[in-house]
Amino acid sequence: MNLDERLSTALHVLLHLSGRDGPMTSAELARCVGTNPVVVRRTMAGLRDAGVVGATKGHNGGWSLTADPETISLRDVHIALGAPATFAVGLRNQGHGCLVEQAVNGVLENALLQADALLVEQLSRVTLAALSNRVRLLADTRQHHHDASHHHHKS
Repeated sequence: MNLDERLSTALHVLLHLSGRDGPMTSAELARCVGTNPVVVRRTMAGLRDAGVVGATKGHNGGWSLTADPETISLRDVHIALGAPATFAVGLRNQGHGCLVEQAVNGVLENALLQADALLVEQLSRVTLAALSNRVRLLADTRQHHHDASHHHHKS
């Protein structure tokens, strides 16, 4: 099953942009994310249309963050990407008036709608700035563990 990685890719790219003063090219961002520059450009198109990022052409051009990381939520990014489906679960619609199909679809559709609403609610609670702070905390923790494992006492 192919999973939709656009939200994860977009957040990864946005975090790299939020830590920079100048723009980054699609190629630079692709190296950061481990993907192709075309994937980055496709991902950025919806974000540009939503006013989250901007692009400048020419020498020293590239993508830059235009929205305030304190005010943009992960929900905003999700919506800018077209609100990709939360699950790959689909409903059978043979259209023959089958009562079993109608019952199954009714239950599944309700569950999927509730799950999607929960995802959007959770995403709305986290800003890009909060996610960036989480990265910093993880980096600090990793550095602390690295320093502790290399700390030697002399007797």
